Amino acid sequence: MAERRDPLPFEPRRSTSTPSGSQPIPKDVANRMARRVAIATGLPSLMGMGVFIGSYVLVSRGIMDIPPGVTLVTSGLFFLLGLVGLSYGVLSASWEPQPGTLLGVEHIQPNLQRLRSSIRAQKQS
Repeated sequence: MAERRDPLPFEPRRSTSTPSGSQPIPKDVANRMARRVAIATGLPSLMGMGVFIGSYVLVSRGIMDIPPGVTLVTSGLFFLLGLVGLSYGVLSASWEPQPGTLLGVEHIQPNLQRLRSSIRAQKQS
């Protein structure tokens, strides 16, 4: 006879049903979100790192004298832009079967409304 063991704390518990008000994100939408997040976050982050490299090259070769504070502020702004890109990537993805436009700006308002209604539904339950 097999012993029943309790799940370890790090093992995920599997539920047999999903809550009535929640719907998972469709796979196509999740892929669109991931693609947009990768671009909207990745490019500014690469540019933020590029500022350090560019500043080093310019200063070490004597082309320009760039104060370290300018390098830090400039790279920090690019990293901040990457954080904004994270939200933009998620909120600009189309939930329709069609992928939508290149920038997806028209999807931000409906997705914000979906987010707000989801938060309200969680607070009520």
